[in-house]
Amino acid sequence: MKIISGNEYFNELRASGGSQQSYADLDDVVLNIIQEIKQNGDAALRSYTEKFDQTNIQAIKVSTEEIEEAESKVSETFIQAIKKAYEHIYKFHANQVEKSWFYNEEGVMLGQKVTPIESVGIYVPGGTAAYPSTVLMNAVPASIAGVKNIAMTTPPQKDGTINPHVLVAAKVAGIQTIYKAGGAQAIAALAYGTETVQKVAKIVGPGNAFVACAKKWVFGEVAIDMIAGPSEICVVADESANPSYVAADLLSQAEHDERATAICVTHDKTVAEQIKDEVNRQKSKLKREEIINQSLADYGRIVVTESLEQSFAIVNEMAPEHLQLMIENALELVDKVEHAGAIFFGNYSPEALGDYIAGPNHTLPTSGTAKFSSPLGVYDFIKRSSIIHYSEQSLLNVADEIMTIANAEGLDGHSEAINIRMENKE
Repeated sequence: MKIISGNEYFNELRASGGSQQSYADLDDVVLNIIQEIKQNGDAALRSYTEKFDQTNIQAIKVSTEEIEEAESKVSETFIQAIKKAYEHIYKFHANQVEKSWFYNEEGVMLGQKVTPIESVGIYVPGGTAAYPSTVLMNAVPASIAGVKNIAMTTPPQKDGTINPHVLVAAKVAGIQTIYKAGGAQAIAALAYGTETVQKVAKIVGPGNAFVACAKKWVFGEVAIDMIAGPSEICVVADESANPSYVAADLLSQAEHDERATAICVTHDKTVAEQIKDEVNRQKSKLKREEIINQSLADYGRIVVTESLEQSFAIVNEMAPEHLQLMIENALELVDKVEHAGAIFFGNYSPEALGDYIAGPNHTLPTSGTAKFSSPLGVYDFIKRSSIIHYSEQSLLNVADEIMTIANAEGLDGHSEAINIRMENKE
């Protein structure tokens, strides 16, 4: 993990123009998969599952018995942990509930009607790792919002089953409809429906590049949460930070993916050297060291800035998914942060805490999109309808203004819709 200057890293950020991927190299493959699912439904889904997941499945939908049996395959310790996580996530997201509102004023009633999205499909990645936490982070806010139909899709294991930890999390979250499907084919199935998979109104959840590309192409047919890129962390550290903690947090992010970004920003050169030494010492003990080494070589940096002000300038240019402020007076300095998905304060609030049990959502904007996006929340699972009611006199009071604007736009039909009411007033 190399140490570079703040100015050098600024140049890297600006040269990259943001790291949001275009996925253009995957478009042809993904579009062919989508078309095949649209044309051949379940048969295509089974074929792609055999091709990409190396397993044959007959029943695409997970049975009630499989969900019930999952508890016997995991430890009681895990069950209790996932239930505690559920409680914390539920408590946090319950505060995000929006209500319909109305007000009346001299014959005018205006307002906003809040309605849950009717159906949502949750994508949960599989492959080399299982993500029961992702189940909760997506299902809990959808449930709180009042979504009636929540379905989940996740790649099967090579024996044709779903990871039992994922199934237990789904049971705790109250998900009863689960499909054995992954990749772009699962996204297409949720977007267009098959004989087994019911079409949904919105698709949420992270995935690999093929999943992200598929979400891009089905957007418009259905809504999506975001097109997520590789995971990111930025740690701002000073002499108050424990170098071993900083190193551990950087490594916890680098182990996600070879393309994960782990950045430490500090204005103290001694702290930078200590963190680098700790990274090298700790990484050899981790199971995913090969992935970590690739991630750190390509995207890991320890950035030595000229001042704390420059450190925050880098943070705001990067707009990281996860930001840890391991500095003195962090709470007092948080206003300097303009762009970040989630902000963690102090030595005892690691990013891993937010991933699993703190409560706030871990589905966060990546690739610089924190400059204009927010974490997944209850608000992502509702629709807002404007409410307008005018009495006759209230309409007449503004009729001239409406017709003036309509005529200025050359829309005489709009003007006449008002005029006809004026001519027929009671």
